[in-house]
Amino acid sequence: MIEAGLALLLIVILFGALLILRSIKDFIINAIVGLVILFLANAVAGLGIGYSWLVVLICGIGGVLGAFLVILLHFLGFGI
Repeated sequence: MIEAGLALLLIVILFGALLILRSIKDFIINAIVGLVILFLANAVAGLGIGYSWLVVLICGIGGVLGAFLVILLHFLGFGI
């Protein structure tokens, strides 16, 4: 009976770890795409937006929309 409980606990832990890794993977992909858009916007338009932890966090959560939000905030005068 204890072995069955341990096996169930192991399955639950592995499932939780899989969900966490999937979330981290999506966050990293969003951050990379958002930062590439910011880099291209800085290169083409010369915006001068810095790459702080807050910018990476916004791009990681929002992805493309987060990058456009950072650009919009820059145009409105809220330098991040």
